[in-house]
Amino acid sequence: MKSPIIQCQQLSHAYVGKVALSNVTFELDAGEPVGLVGPNGAGKTTLLNILSGFLRPTSGQVRLFGHSPGAVPLNGKVSALPQDARLDPSFTVTEQLVFYARLQGMARQQAMLEAGRVLDAFALKEVAHEKPPVLSHGMAKRVAIAQALIGLPALVLLDEPTAGLDPVNVRTVRAVIAELTSTTTFIISSHDLAELDRLCQQVLLLENGRLQIETIREDEQPAASRFITLQMEPCPALDLMASLKALDGVVQVTNPQKNEFIVEYNPGVQLNMDQLLMQVIHSHHWHYRQLSHGKTLEEKLFFKG
Repeated sequence: MKSPIIQCQQLSHAYVGKVALSNVTFELDAGEPVGLVGPNGAGKTTLLNILSGFLRPTSGQVRLFGHSPGAVPLNGKVSALPQDARLDPSFTVTEQLVFYARLQGMARQQAMLEAGRVLDAFALKEVAHEKPPVLSHGMAKRVAIAQALIGLPALVLLDEPTAGLDPVNVRTVRAVIAELTSTTTFIISSHDLAELDRLCQQVLLLENGRLQIETIREDEQPAASRFITLQMEPCPALDLMASLKALDGVVQVTNPQKNEFIVEYNPGVQLNMDQLLMQVIHSHHWHYRQLSHGKTLEEKLFFKG
């Protein structure tokens, strides 16, 4: 039987005059990336700091692979990238990565090879011998993430890894994470719900230090109810909704924001609803930008009505 890689039981933490986490309980298995979301001050960074071993909880219990955070057996197995992580301006990128690899017990030659591997993964070979002050923000961020992946850890905790990155850099980070999910489990804290929607099938939602949602897997929704989200080019919203509501199997159609429509339908009545929607759109000479099965992460988390 597979054991959870993270176990939190009644986890609480308080700073002077403020409760950051309150009775947070969850378990996570190894696998696909897990998103950690919530408003500013919700407790996300506090939770990551506790999992990393940087903070001790006020109360409750935490286990990573059966050990307390920061325990010696977790060296090289668990890695973290704080949101405000900074590179040392005095040493080259390679020197710093080699140093972190040596801290994991690697011999110098092995550490050099490992530094080269993570730099190559993030297309950073060209800055291997540069010092951080000459790097762009995107390059510095990618180097910091590369450092967190030294030694192929089994669990990586990333706090806002793509904050401030341009689309090309975000795509690079996403590709590396996706490539490593067979061996590494990522927990990713972010305000970018669209990016998490691409990467994660499981999400933890924190609000006011409390865990509100532990999972949003699509396969857990009732079999009698499925959703399709349509992103449309400008079109007559009322006419579109009326045409879609008239289809057999459609339960309801909502228009949560401009040019976005959510179709709830019964797959037992109409299994190929996506094809029917396309036929309706085509027959009226309307144009769509995107059709996706399920709701967006934003809708799942914050607009569940």
